This record gives sequence, structure tokens and C-alpha cells, in this order.
Amino acid sequence: MKSSIKFLVTGGAGFIGSEIARQLLSSGHFVRVADNLSKKDTSPDPKTEFLNVDLTKPEESRKVFKDIDICINAAAKIGGIGYFHKYPATILSENNKIYSTTFEAAHKAKIKRMVYISSSMVFESATNFPTREEDLNKIPPPVSAYGFSKLSGEWYCHSFWDQYRLPFSICRPFNAYGINEFPEREIGYAHVIPDLVRKILEGQYPLELLGDGKQTRCFTHVSDIARGVIAVALSEKGKNQDFNVGSDEEIKMIDLAKKIWDVMSVKKPFKVKFIPGFKFDIKRRVPNVSKIHTINPTRQEVKFEDGLMEVVLWLKEQRAQGKMKK
Repeated sequence: MKSSIKFLVTGGAGFIGSEIARQLLSSGHFVRVADNLSKKDTSPDPKTEFLNVDLTKPEESRKVFKDIDICINAAAKIGGIGYFHKYPATILSENNKIYSTTFEAAHKAKIKRMVYISSSMVFESATNFPTREEDLNKIPPPVSAYGFSKLSGEWYCHSFWDQYRLPFSICRPFNAYGINEFPEREIGYAHVIPDLVRKILEGQYPLELLGDGKQTRCFTHVSDIARGVIAVALSEKGKNQDFNVGSDEEIKMIDLAKKIWDVMSVKKPFKVKFIPGFKFDIKRRVPNVSKIHTINPTRQEVKFEDGLMEVVLWLKEQRAQGKMKK
């Protein structure tokens, strides 16, 4: 059954955005995707209405918001921790341009809600774990340009509500993983799971880990992230609220590497080599996810081991087809 709600997904050809678009389509919603296809091997779902646009330009942003009810704003400059360190000015400048043009366009189009995809990186300075949404008001701002840019987007949400009464929801994904995310050659450009899988596929031994391996993260399959975001977007209780979206199951990076090693059935004994990490490599990140469960009570549908196997098999296939960078 077709829905009367018209969605716009900015960055809808990207890793998280494309999964959100896919799930919206499967539920019968109209979906328009706005993306500049700057990410490697990204492509919009052919069932969406696709517009190849530069969302840093006001005139291009205005046209994508025409006749839209809800925007899920996932467009941003993003990468691994190495990318954050190499391009801080680009990240800060380009992301703020995207926020300015899209929020202005949303206000002028009088959409029903702006659902902003923030990041767990806004909690870089957190000291309380698991970290609650309201803790953001008590901690120093992020120290990385990327984290600060995502926090800036949250301020756009509040400011456009205060001045223009543009309804919003803020969703902060915590360490999404899954297929359709390629590793990179440069250290820290990829997220950790595809990066480790690539290294093992290429026979790296011992396996190189950034830092001391004691850093912790909580990983959530991208399909579960998307389900949470959509639940917030469709719920009246999500209006003008912020939500941590993800799992609260914490794992050390050394244990993650061992788990991937075992999933890939490597015959050699597990052995790692620690290499210097980056300045902004956060030591611990654990969300309190009780608030999102008031709207989306279903816990993660994809078990971590199953999700890891899915990623491994997909990356093996991509490598066999010559689609992974040598």
C-alpha cells in the first residue's frame, strides 16, 4: 500500500542513507534521494526519485525540497579517523554549508519535520558511560572538526525551531557497520570493520591495530540503525527530541579483531602489531539507548556475529570481482 508521506533522504546513496531509503521504499513510501555521488561505488536505488545535486549550493537545495513532508538529512563529509585528521577544514566548511542550505530550504518549503543524522562523535568528551542524550549539555564540545561539525548540525535543529518553528528530530548513530561500505588503502580512512577484513584478506600478519587495542565501541548493523531512524521520523514522540541510535554492547578493538579473525577462519595463530594511533582516537564510546526504545522497542535484529559474517562474505566477493582497491 502506498503511503501519503513523501520523504527526502539527503546523502541517500551513502552507507546509512541508502539503507534508510531502501527500508522506506519497502514500506511503500515515496522517496526522493539527493546526493552528489562523491563516495566510491555509491548509487541510488533505482526505485527512488534521484537528483544528483551539490547540497552546498542554495539553489540546488531548494529544488530537492519541493513537495516533501519529511527530510532525513544524512548528507555530510564523512570518513574514518584518518580522514578526520587530514581534512578538518574541508569537513567543517562543507558540512556547515550543507546544513545552512538544507535547513533554509526545509524552512521555506514548510516541511513537517527535519530528521538530522548526527553522530556519536558529538560525545567525544564524554566521561559518563553509558552516555545519555542529556549528558551532551554537561560535557565540553567535541575536539575534532568532524565531531564539532555534527554538533553544529544539532544547533541548526534547535535554532530553526526557535526562530521558524521547523520541527526536528536528532538521531545519533553509534558505529554502524554492514555491507556496501568499502575499505580504503590509507590508514584510518575506512571504518574499522571493513579495514580489518581487508587486511586479513590480503594476508597481513601480524594484523596491525591502531593504538593499544583497548579502545571500545558499540557496533550496530546499518539495517538496525535505519529502522531506528525511521521509527523516530514517523513517531509524534520523536518531534523535537534527540536519540542515541545503536547498541550498548561494548567491545574492545583487540577483541573485535580476534572475533573477525575467528569468523574468517584464519589458520595462523591470532597475532597483532600495535601502531601509533591518532590524536582524536576516542578511548571509549558507549550509548545509553533506553530513550530510543520508547519509540522503537525492538532490540537489534541482526546479531553481531551474523553481521560480521555478512560483511566478510560481501568483501570477499568484491575482492574476487576486482572492486576493492589494491
